[in-house]
Amino acid sequence: MIQRSEPGSRTATQPPPTAVVAMGGHAFLKPGQRGTYEEHINNATEISRALMVLIERGYRLVITHGNGPQIGDLMTRTEMSVSEVPRLPLDVLVAQTQGSLGYYLQRVLLEELRSRNIARFVTTMVTQVMVSPDDPAFGNPTKPVGPFMDQEAAEKKRDESGWEIAKDLTRGWRRVVPSPKPQKIVQAAMIREAVVSGNIVVAAGGGGIPVTINPETGEFRGIEAVIDKDLTSGVLATDVDADLLVILTAVDGVYINFGEENASVLGAVTMAECRRHIDAGHFPPGSMGPKVESIYGFLRRGGQRGLITDAESLRDALDGQAGTHFIGRI
Repeated sequence: MIQRSEPGSRTATQPPPTAVVAMGGHAFLKPGQRGTYEEHINNATEISRALMVLIERGYRLVITHGNGPQIGDLMTRTEMSVSEVPRLPLDVLVAQTQGSLGYYLQRVLLEELRSRNIARFVTTMVTQVMVSPDDPAFGNPTKPVGPFMDQEAAEKKRDESGWEIAKDLTRGWRRVVPSPKPQKIVQAAMIREAVVSGNIVVAAGGGGIPVTINPETGEFRGIEAVIDKDLTSGVLATDVDADLLVILTAVDGVYINFGEENASVLGAVTMAECRRHIDAGHFPPGSMGPKVESIYGFLRRGGQRGLITDAESLRDALDGQAGTHFIGRI
């Protein structure tokens, strides 16, 4: 096995390193914004400029992203127009956001590359992700999706469409769907080949399109579910033999006792330390939990380095001056 190292220390015979970078759907949409086309393009430009530091340092690049706000908007449009056009299932809506958000990134990344005279292409891969039909999440839907409703409207949707619904503490009722664990990236080989060829690949948007497969017929079937994009990013990082998994979030690093007076940011974390913090319950399941779990899983499967930080701190984090660094087996 080739010893992994920093780009600058590689020999001429070693291939360029690969980084998988995961970011949330809110990277395209900031608080207070309406989600216009112009806002998406401007925010995509901002994040693309931050990612250029990885290109400058010689990394091959795979980008994954969330789609929470965009799926919510699509579901709202669907419900508003259901009397005129058929309702589309959730797996198709995930595919649609993969295409639209990937397009935004393709456009602005190509422009950033052109302005720097860097001859690389950008491609978006509509990505399916295998989940197990026996995943316990299917018996306990907890992932909220779509618009908020009052109780009467939510119960009507439950009765008419068979939705599972749940009440938010302050904002009303929403549909909830299963969030099964990702098992396998269906297009992993295609993504890996595109990256090895030198392309920047946008893949597994929104955690991927959840599918199961009939073991007797081999038929794929889309599922009404949402896969956590951070967990999918960790699986994808393993599949493309990534050297580095970066998860960009809203804070500059991972904190112990976050939000409390004794909060402290983690600098460098070993696998053993990471496991202890997970078991101690420091990382809530709805926020930092899946991010840390994703990197821990990537390291456990043989990955060497993980990093959690915000986009503004990425350059400093790559220099070891910011962010939380996770260190795999040495």
